[in-house]
Amino acid sequence: MSLTCFKTYDIRGRLGVDLDAGIAYRIGRAFARALGARRVVLGRDIRASSRDLADAVARALMDEGCEVLDLGLSGTEEMYFATSHFAADGGICVTASHNPMDYNGMKMVRAGSAPLDSATGLAAIKALAEADAFGPARPGGTRRDVAAEGRAAYVRQVLRFVDVAALKPLRIVVNAGNGAAGPTFDAIAAALADAGAPLQFVRMHHQPDGSFPNGIPNPLLPENRPPTAQRVQAEGADLGIAWDGDFDRCFFFDHTGAFVDGEYIVGLLAQVFLAREPGARIIHDPRVIWNTQDVVAQAGGQAIQARTGHAFIKQAMRDTGAVYGGEMSAHHYFRDFVHCDSGMIPWLVLAELVSRRGALADLLAARRAAFPSSGEINFHPADPGAAIARVRAAYQPRALGIDETDGISLDMGEWRFNLRSSNTEPVVRLNMESRGQPLDSHLAAITALLNA
Repeated sequence: MSLTCFKTYDIRGRLGVDLDAGIAYRIGRAFARALGARRVVLGRDIRASSRDLADAVARALMDEGCEVLDLGLSGTEEMYFATSHFAADGGICVTASHNPMDYNGMKMVRAGSAPLDSATGLAAIKALAEADAFGPARPGGTRRDVAAEGRAAYVRQVLRFVDVAALKPLRIVVNAGNGAAGPTFDAIAAALADAGAPLQFVRMHHQPDGSFPNGIPNPLLPENRPPTAQRVQAEGADLGIAWDGDFDRCFFFDHTGAFVDGEYIVGLLAQVFLAREPGARIIHDPRVIWNTQDVVAQAGGQAIQARTGHAFIKQAMRDTGAVYGGEMSAHHYFRDFVHCDSGMIPWLVLAELVSRRGALADLLAARRAAFPSSGEINFHPADPGAAIARVRAAYQPRALGIDETDGISLDMGEWRFNLRSSNTEPVVRLNMESRGQPLDSHLAAITALLNA
């Protein structure tokens, strides 16, 4: 049986079509067997199907003789951290992140919170799950609730990234999107209060609710941003933060309610970590690069490009010893957070930065003017390959440079674009940027080709 839920570096699929409890069970047994695992961390998001899928994975791991360390409702990054904290042989979080309601999936890591892809174990897990020849259950499997212990250790770790004494009484709107972020955020906020931090939080859509009454939490989509932006304006807040469903991505709004595109946050965080560690390496993805490269060069660091996707960025972090890595899609990776992405560390770091240096809008004004960008735009062509080929044929002969690290990136001199098929969804994604010039005419031309 071919399992269609296996993607480039994780598992995603439609419930009842690509993924169900039976398939989750097979994946759990295959995970343990392929990795030779004896201890596995397990977490899950708030989706209605996640508990049953997580229970199926837990049964499978126990049938392979594993000790299952159960985080319960948690963020993907809590699983990443706990895998190393508890010296586990691997970790699994049952989550579909920002995918539609009828989807679910899993994000997985090896020992040491190392990423999994086809070359590092995912292909072997897929083959074993498809073969479904596991035999009888093995003895010795157990399941232990480590939610409180795991979260407490996680909170201590993320707070190491901020100087609490430097924080000023900022008013911050936080939108959990009814996903998994609320309880974890509350634990961090309580620890900050205990340490004397004067931050004031306005919570919205805070209660975890798998029916997502306010829509699937994915602030990368422009249509999902107005509620947070309007609340920032109404509250006179200094900052707005919104997360996706499993909160490994965080998104920012400045004090005017304006959404801040991810590449500018990458640039700011790069500045912060280069100030802490001069000359360090910074990883970035290939989609929108000019602002990051310019910031890193000015700060005396070394910018290194890696392929889009958490498994690839994490491996590049490990291979290069980079202190920080960022994707314009709002994934931010930290060497001192087991080389993994976190949606909580970035807002803590930026709260300190705003406390020290002033409003986020002012910090970014010159960068936004110097390197305007389009934001990520999704297309749904009937034939993605043919659509990308049309764009390539039209622009490559005039391009000053071509990069195929991920999809196709063409440097047109004063502007550039990246066009790629998503690793997790059936869409084609376009990103554009320029050196201070308007992008409207170029965007219109490429849109016409993609929709032809």
